[in-house]
Amino acid sequence: MTWPTTVDEAIALQEKLRYLVVTTTDPDLDVRVVAGLDVGYAADDRLAAVVVVLDATTLEPLDEVVVHGTTDFPYVPGLFAFREMPSLMTALGKLAVTPDLLVCDGQGVAHPRRFGLACHLGVETGIPSIGVAKSPMVSFAPPGDARGSHTDLVMDDDVVGRALRTQSGVKPVFVSVGHKIDLDRACAEVLRLAPRYRLPETTRQADQLTRLSLRDPTEHP
Repeated sequence: MTWPTTVDEAIALQEKLRYLVVTTTDPDLDVRVVAGLDVGYAADDRLAAVVVVLDATTLEPLDEVVVHGTTDFPYVPGLFAFREMPSLMTALGKLAVTPDLLVCDGQGVAHPRRFGLACHLGVETGIPSIGVAKSPMVSFAPPGDARGSHTDLVMDDDVVGRALRTQSGVKPVFVSVGHKIDLDRACAEVLRLAPRYRLPETTRQADQLTRLSLRDPTEHP
């Protein structure tokens, strides 16, 4: 694929592809293998795109890929996908195991144009995808303190995601549909993937590998 090189081209592509997003779940979806995706940046503009694949039941790692690279696309809120997608797609193409679900460190439809990184990855790959962000792009009411409590994320009177408490008494994460999954199922999968910590294991393990690979690229060339 030829990726946009300007802000206007990127926005136009998001506006075009957003209508391909499916916000329902196939009744036959059985998530046995799940992938976490993350991109980290070094001070010298190097990036590391990481995909970690886990057994969805045991949360044991099954596969991992690290792709090192750089990006020329500008740092523009709402367009981070165009900095990260090329390297993430390369990493996904190197997996030896095909995931049933992608869990992205970023937004899905909880995005100004309803087409965040999780949507873009889902539409490009055809794999169900979820956005799990550490911070929201809209204001929200805090959910209750108990694990599983949630409140809606609303944009222009539309519910676009949830602030979800994955552990009692800790900050929520912000879940939104990426592609081929509904919001209830997305939140259920995130809770299943976060039995002990705030972040789902997919995100935690991908983030750890990202930091390690940027600190010592020779470990993951």
